[in-house]
Amino acid sequence: MGAENRRQWRVEGMDCASCVAKVTKAVERLPGVTDVTVNLMAERLTATLAPGTGDAEAVTTQVRSLGYEISALADATEPAHRHGSGCTHDHDHAHGHHHGEAPAAKGHAPAAHGHDHDDPGDAGKPWHATAKARLVWLLGGLVVGAYALSLALPHSFTYPLFLAATLVALIPFGRRAFALARAGSPFSIETLMVTAAFGAVVIGAAEEAAVVVLLFALGEMLEGVAAGRARAGIRALAALIPRTALRLGPDGTTEQVPADRLAIGDLVLVRPGDRVPCDGTIEDGTSALDESPVTGESVPVTRGPGDPVVAGSINADGALRIRVDRAAADNTIARIIRMVEEATASRAPTQRFIERFSAWWTPGAMIVSLAVILGAPLLLGWGWETSLYRGLAVLLIACPCALVISVPAAMASGLSAGARRGLLIKGGAALEAIGHARHVAFDKTGTLTEGRPRVTDILAADGPGTSALLAMAAAVEQGSAHPLALAILAEAETRGIPVPAADSQAAIPGRAVTGVVGGRRVSIGSPRHAREELASLGAMEEPVARFEGEGKTVAVVLADAAIAGIIALRDEPRADAAAGIAAITSLGLRAVMLTGDNARTAAAIAGGLGLDAKAELLPDDKLRAIGALREDGDVIMVGDGINDAPALAAATVGVAMGGGTDVALETADAAVLKDRVSGVAELVGLSRATMLNVKQNVAVAVGLKGVFLVTTLAGVTGLWPAILADTGATVLVTLNALRLLGWRPGAMPQ
Repeated sequence: MGAENRRQWRVEGMDCASCVAKVTKAVERLPGVTDVTVNLMAERLTATLAPGTGDAEAVTTQVRSLGYEISALADATEPAHRHGSGCTHDHDHAHGHHHGEAPAAKGHAPAAHGHDHDDPGDAGKPWHATAKARLVWLLGGLVVGAYALSLALPHSFTYPLFLAATLVALIPFGRRAFALARAGSPFSIETLMVTAAFGAVVIGAAEEAAVVVLLFALGEMLEGVAAGRARAGIRALAALIPRTALRLGPDGTTEQVPADRLAIGDLVLVRPGDRVPCDGTIEDGTSALDESPVTGESVPVTRGPGDPVVAGSINADGALRIRVDRAAADNTIARIIRMVEEATASRAPTQRFIERFSAWWTPGAMIVSLAVILGAPLLLGWGWETSLYRGLAVLLIACPCALVISVPAAMASGLSAGARRGLLIKGGAALEAIGHARHVAFDKTGTLTEGRPRVTDILAADGPGTSALLAMAAAVEQGSAHPLALAILAEAETRGIPVPAADSQAAIPGRAVTGVVGGRRVSIGSPRHAREELASLGAMEEPVARFEGEGKTVAVVLADAAIAGIIALRDEPRADAAAGIAAITSLGLRAVMLTGDNARTAAAIAGGLGLDAKAELLPDDKLRAIGALREDGDVIMVGDGINDAPALAAATVGVAMGGGTDVALETADAAVLKDRVSGVAELVGLSRATMLNVKQNVAVAVGLKGVFLVTTLAGVTGLWPAILADTGATVLVTLNALRLLGWRPGAMPQ
């Protein structure tokens, strides 16, 4: 089907994974509608409509009948975050408010439906003034008033009040249960609750039915509050982009424009104390930039002309003129928000299992409930009223809501907490796998080291002098983005050596680069490559061994198959590399360095950092090394995201370090935005904290139900404690998941 038939809608009011399942199933049943995806955190529905049979209006009607507000988005290819990320101007209505600002008014009225999901008209209201809350206060007033009157008046006077409270709630809930049943979800929580409450009224237990619907409405309200908190955690990132920017005109005048109207190539002025409004490059000025809102790195970094800057950074002291490199919809923060939204829609294996489990749990529970109602009088001698009462209680206990929400609530909180600290993870599956890993494999250059090697020594063979040797090497390396090539070119520039042109430049992956300079065929590669070409380095063997023993990388320059000289370079380890490796080891993981560098250099660096090293690896060798590690358990591969894509893909989880952020956001499973090795240990800590939270949630959800199932069948507890157990479990699970939003890297479960 053509891309033109891919459509998107904004769906407001979804507050848990159960809502996502209901909307998905309902829309999938419509004729001509395929490839349905629903994202809870982004509040977005995407589907493909077949020409002629797929009807966008039918989708809108179907979703609205379930009690959610839906509006079409103009363009299915528009970035999902457009309303709330890189461009906050004129879009506040889409994502609520930031820091107390009122949202823009809605252009549409709330749908006429029951209040069991967030009413779009409630955006910006405090939680206690929303439609859900009003229903809770109304039911609470009726129930409390009826109980107060029952102390002074006969039962026949107060019973109608309990009945009225039940009916007030059952009308919207019942309408929604009917719509869900028609849309393919007959065993919804609404169905269970309505059936149990109606049954209680039939057997004369309206008091308990009223408490049941009150507690159910309370649980719905608290779920809505929790979903809003989780979304706010992600959307707080959107507030990092300033609303306006000072655009510089050709004559040097400044004009205040909305930040989301900046175009690529515009020049903006960022004054001291301002937030940077765009991703760009500094054209003029030097200043310390606080990038902690984006990367989580607390130490300000000095940036000057030619350096890149990211939107949301805070300019500390000097005025900067910045050239815009990316449109608002595609800046770093916008892409982070889009990635986190998409990550929350990516389900972890544990979540998929629980969703499959709950799919047969509910109908199974209805069968058990029916068996209690029909079988107990015949087999156990219970009265029909007793068996009906206890069967209805079993029905309420069986509601899987707490169980269904237990995993996605924790995952969403974990992903959001990580994003706010510069730890980006692409979905629940990667978040779950990180905590199970047994090995961490590191690329060396740009990951464990600064990635900015410098030339330390130049030794020419008998022929050319050092300047001629450096000129020849720089000529062949022109145009390469490899860190060693950049170092050689930088050294030539520093020494003021003119670089001649080179023809027929080519690369032998992992081995050498070649070219023709002044009619001579020149190649620059590792000593291993040179030995394969020459069989011996002759007089250069001794200095090569000495430099490598000092932890330097040696590049051998060959001219017309004869040795012309050697260039030694050193790339210093990152300041926190040793501490980062120690933190990883303390978590019980084995760290290993994989590098194409020579064995002596690798051993010198690895020995200082406290990890194992596998050296002289070609790209294929790296893949084989990761394959060997995977035989002993899950492997995290950490690279700079520039030339490590195959290795990142081969590992269980690929993690890209901050230097390669652009590529990292596209290729790896996770990214550490701050250039710190310790971020890898923080990722493992976050994963383990999240999975511990998941286990606690599942234990609470299943444990409470198990206890009350036994006590209900034994006649110790009745209907309202049963719904209290379910609502209580949902509230406990949600609050426990929200606890993760305050996660700090310091507290890492072993």
